[in-house]
Amino acid sequence: MDTLTHALSGALLARATTGLEKPALPVGRRMAIGALVAAFPDLDVVTSWISPLAYLYNHRGVTHSLVMLPLWTVLLAWIFALIWRGGPGWKTYAPVVALSLAAHIAGDWITTFGTMIFAPLSDYRHGIGTTFIIDLWFSGIIIAGLLLSLLWRRSRVPAVAGLVVLAGYVVLQSVLLQQAVEFGRGYAQTAGLTQARVSALPRPVSPFNWMVVIEDDQGYRYSQINLIRKEVLQAGDDAGFIRKLDAVYRPLDQAVWETDLRYGRGSQGAVVRAVFEHPQFEFFRWFSAYPALHRIDSEAASLCIWFKDLRFLTPGRGSLPFIYGMCSEGAGPMRAYGLDGGTRFPVY
Repeated sequence: MDTLTHALSGALLARATTGLEKPALPVGRRMAIGALVAAFPDLDVVTSWISPLAYLYNHRGVTHSLVMLPLWTVLLAWIFALIWRGGPGWKTYAPVVALSLAAHIAGDWITTFGTMIFAPLSDYRHGIGTTFIIDLWFSGIIIAGLLLSLLWRRSRVPAVAGLVVLAGYVVLQSVLLQQAVEFGRGYAQTAGLTQARVSALPRPVSPFNWMVVIEDDQGYRYSQINLIRKEVLQAGDDAGFIRKLDAVYRPLDQAVWETDLRYGRGSQGAVVRAVFEHPQFEFFRWFSAYPALHRIDSEAASLCIWFKDLRFLTPGRGSLPFIYGMCSEGAGPMRAYGLDGGTRFPVY
């Protein structure tokens, strides 16, 4: 989830749970704390200043961990008690801090990127994959709850209602996820791919937009679909950004399936697989959910083999992020690199 939505969700949750602590904190202060604390875990972005690899390994790690939540709660609550000296002690701030941290963790847990909820004990990213990382409907429900809370300042009801609607929206998304997977299973059965693994990823603009992925040992077949659309959405050159982004997703009966290979074919596949399994490429194998061959750059004195993660494929968004590969110069050894806008950079 984007950091702004995290902050807004913390403010809404803080308003909905006003009065949990004794003595009760002023509502405005409580909501401000909720917003700040709910945004706090994303401070791990500073690891990108160290290196791209440090960011991959640590983003959504210890600052997003249920294991570490008690420690962050005490630390942040103590800081707030220091800021408002002469007021209540850190234990009074602890409930809103803990709830806001939990709200952030939950907001990332529902995305396909997931979060390391047991870090540092485990680096596995847990995620249920119901919600796109920037969901305008999800954010809109939170904003509506906050605006209604401004109109009815004396009541927690608008904030509580906003949280209930938000939970209902995620439940709806989980139902739609299953529908998208069932559509994929039907196609796989028809295509004779009985042993293939079928999954679906939420896409932007609408909760009905999904990317269905059918995966086997060779690679992937995937389709961008809309679960309720009856006709293809037209988007000419003068169409807005949102419409162009939305138009990619086609009705089920007009779905178009594309193919990506994990390693390529024939002798090329053997070389690509060897690069993918290289010890120095362990970080990408750990990070990627749907690794596929992106391209091969072969010149007289150098060779680069690049991989992508189909999890981040969003047609109409621009260049694909998180492109990593390995390159050799002349007879030198293979080294790990990243690719950003056509610019190659070392990851170590």
